[in-house]
Amino acid sequence: MTLTVEVADIEKNHKNPIAELVQTACKYDSHIEIISNGKNINAKSLMGIMAFGLKKGMEVVISAEGSDEEKAVDSIKDFLTC
Repeated sequence: MTLTVEVADIEKNHKNPIAELVQTACKYDSHIEIISNGKNINAKSLMGIMAFGLKKGMEVVISAEGSDEEKAVDSIKDFLTC
């Protein structure tokens, strides 16, 4: 399952957005990727998320594959769109 979203001001809405995003992704069994500008990163990778550089206004594709992919995509979407 994939979904395209625009990233909100996650810095303003979360105390530690990178760690919180990884924690959110780790709640799910599905493999979750965030894709933008030719970069594919595993949403469960702290270093990957840090290197990705999520910014307000950025358009990203959330992709999940697995038994709970729909819930995983919805949860990551809610986090990124605040």
